[in-house]
Amino acid sequence: MSYDEARSALDEWRAAYPEDPFSTDERLRAILNGALKGKRKRALEASASTFARAMVTVVGPAAARYEQRSHLPELERYDGVGHRREAVSFDPAYHEAGAAVWASEVVALSRLPGRAYEQATLLYLLSLEGEAGHACPATCTIGLARALRRRADASVRERFLAPLVDPHYAQAQRGAQFLTEVQGGSDVGANACVAVDEGDGSYRITGEKWFCSVADADQFFVTARVGDTTGTAGLGSFVVPRLIDGRPNGFTLRRLKDKLGTRGLASGEIDFADARAWPIGPVDEGFKTAVSVVLNTSRWMTAVGSTGIMRRAVLEARAYARVRRAFGVTIENFADVRRTVADMTAQWAGALHLVFALTAMEDRIDDETASENDRLYHRFLVNATKFVASRQATSVARAGIEVLGGNGTIEEFSVLPRLYRDAIVYESWEGTHNVLVAQVLHDLRRLAILDVVEARLLTVLEGASDATLAGALRERLVAMLLTVRRCRDDEEFGAWHFRDALEQLGILAEAVYAAGAGETPAATHLLYEYATPGYEAASDAGLMARVSALVGS
Repeated sequence: MSYDEARSALDEWRAAYPEDPFSTDERLRAILNGALKGKRKRALEASASTFARAMVTVVGPAAARYEQRSHLPELERYDGVGHRREAVSFDPAYHEAGAAVWASEVVALSRLPGRAYEQATLLYLLSLEGEAGHACPATCTIGLARALRRRADASVRERFLAPLVDPHYAQAQRGAQFLTEVQGGSDVGANACVAVDEGDGSYRITGEKWFCSVADADQFFVTARVGDTTGTAGLGSFVVPRLIDGRPNGFTLRRLKDKLGTRGLASGEIDFADARAWPIGPVDEGFKTAVSVVLNTSRWMTAVGSTGIMRRAVLEARAYARVRRAFGVTIENFADVRRTVADMTAQWAGALHLVFALTAMEDRIDDETASENDRLYHRFLVNATKFVASRQATSVARAGIEVLGGNGTIEEFSVLPRLYRDAIVYESWEGTHNVLVAQVLHDLRRLAILDVVEARLLTVLEGASDATLAGALRERLVAMLLTVRRCRDDEEFGAWHFRDALEQLGILAEAVYAAGAGETPAATHLLYEYATPGYEAASDAGLMARVSALVGS
């Protein structure tokens, strides 16, 4: 093969990326077809297709520029004559992308209850470019808007909600959530930031926040300790406007953080000194508001974003394998490459089904039509799905780089290095893996969640078209639930083994939903390759046919 022929093959690979990655995503469209009907479904399909095209023509090229180190956000503490600004400046391309993202109404839909399918679909499409500097601002704004809509007093809601749900990027306000402090990290109960009651419905907040993504936001969701309290019970939830009377509202940006990934996003450290704030809901229920609305929204959308990253990695790897030649043939002919792409595809498919099972619960909860069992199931899914999907995203992005070989490590060559870095950051956002695992185990010991999980998953299996696969999944699921119950009931055993058990249960849940949707190859692959102890590929007579089905799908 000549130099020109090799470059022509690479051109073919790049041209294979679809102009409309929503219309070509048959799995996603099938899920939405099963979940939505009539006008709502048609409206989402139209908006998703429009946004998908904008992702290809506007957001992708812009992100490729402002994610480079020479175009990252910069801190501007003062203006030219010495007035404090505490502002963040961005490359103009960042705002071009932001305008397209906000115009999709992924954030503006938060003004209405029960639009989780729409928001998940649009965030998934945005995540085909990784975090892209805007997935986190969109997610944080959605979480703050939900908290204001569902929990705030009318006067607070009327003051702060409308600017957050404006679809026009140039005039909309963006939200952030600042919970983490240097001494506590995920141990939010150790937070020391304090809120003092002013007696007029507002508070004054003083203290430090350590990891503040969307440091340029217009409104901050902040947790702070009220009165002489300890632990999470003493935390209130507040909205803090960035500016009052055009000036910084009692806060200082210490510095912006140089992160492994999500580089286009401004993350920093912030000090508050008598910043004026308003409570979101009762101050003695602040931690409940922070977790049940804000953090759970972010965990759901981070899982959605992780799944979008997987989708893009699969598209890149599959198209590359079909055109890249080595030793006289395209590399898709090599068994190891085929198995790698099949592994990536199965994990993406499983995560997609599980994420939209979670989205169904989000839709009902936000619409206030959820049953008590829906809420219990959601409590399990939101943590388990984020834990499993974010780990899979890193694995899938890394596998995509492997398929591209040395080319896969080159920033200018492929989006995959950026996806990989972002996926690693996603793993730690909104609770590390160990924190999420501990939360699930704590919930299982307090609430009758496990019976609901078992009943829901077995019900899904009843709709599987492949009876043999359904039987194998049922057998493995029942066995894993026995282990989970032992973790629940035996404190020492649970401390040592629940993380492994939850990962297995999460993957089995992915396989169950894939099987229920008629995706036998993906479900079988997840069951054998990732959820069956002692599995040996050499003894798997169906491996080659299954891989072929996945690689071609």
